[in-house]
Amino acid sequence: MVTPMAARIAAAVIGGLLVLASSWSVIGTLIVTRPISSHLTQWVDRGTDHVYQLIVAPVRDYRRRDRILATQAATVLLGQLVTWLTVAYVGFALLLWPFASRGVVSAFVDAGSSLFTLGFAVPSGAVPAVIVFLAAASGLVILTLQIAYLPTLYAAFNRRETEMALLNSRGGVPAWGPELLARTHYGLGSGSTLDTMPDLYAQWERWAADVAESHTTYPVLVRFRSPQPLTSWVTSLLSVLDSAALFLTLSPKAAPVVPARLCLRSGFLCFNRVAQALGFDIPLEADPEAGISLTHDEFLEAVDRLREVDFPIERDPADAWPEFVGWRVNYERAAYAVAAAVYAVPAKWSGPRRHKTEFIAPFRPGAGRAPT
Repeated sequence: MVTPMAARIAAAVIGGLLVLASSWSVIGTLIVTRPISSHLTQWVDRGTDHVYQLIVAPVRDYRRRDRILATQAATVLLGQLVTWLTVAYVGFALLLWPFASRGVVSAFVDAGSSLFTLGFAVPSGAVPAVIVFLAAASGLVILTLQIAYLPTLYAAFNRRETEMALLNSRGGVPAWGPELLARTHYGLGSGSTLDTMPDLYAQWERWAADVAESHTTYPVLVRFRSPQPLTSWVTSLLSVLDSAALFLTLSPKAAPVVPARLCLRSGFLCFNRVAQALGFDIPLEADPEAGISLTHDEFLEAVDRLREVDFPIERDPADAWPEFVGWRVNYERAAYAVAAAVYAVPAKWSGPRRHKTEFIAPFRPGAGRAPT
């Protein structure tokens, strides 16, 4: 059966739209230096995430889940490449169809030969020649840009992980805000080192700004997991923000007010921007009356932990609690959404996950030998 020319032309129009969609997705994802919405990459990310969630659902041990999820980012990258090439391949084949003398099969053969630069099929005619040259250039450009894209991703990943590795000795593994304050005050048994907190908050203010920029411009970075299973960029940032909120509310005179406030501001903007990039409906500015999910009993547990190391608490916890809620309401909803989306390590105060799991308390080494 011979397909009417009108149907071939209609198919060619659809093919042109497919080529444009693939090109726009590649340009927006790999070249443009700001978040560009691409349905193709969103479908790949969501489809891959759905498959991985089905795989990890029956797995009860978090470390096994983490090993499985560690391959998700690589799968998304490969899925993007395959999707771009497939959509472009179908698009160019449909563009060639009106000029194919041997039917639609020959159009797909010519498109595949050109797109993948094999060159074993060369159609006759000026217009088909232009189309196959464009297909050859498109395949080469897509593959080259994807390869050049990887060093940028891993450079941003390394910057992210360096500060997190430095935080592990302070905030515990997995990180928890009260533990960060307690260990810093305890100073590994050598006396309080709370005077280092202003520098820490300044570093994490800059770190949060860097993550907000890189993880919204290149959303696949959100799926990159840390080398250690009990470490996550989400819980690390959350612990720093919680420590700043606790410090400001429990010890307002001793707290480094300006660095802590700037860190909180940068941190909740980071969480909000990443959550929005993942598709969550999170306002940039939280409603002060919304309240938080963290309970007052959990807050008192943190106070008890600080009292164990004689942290200089200046206010009654009952008076500090409303102010702590006022700080945490800015970032809790977005942080919990991101933690659930990427299945971050279930650290304390990090919210629920999509599958039932037990919260993991930070590992606490022994006191060690006292200094002589």
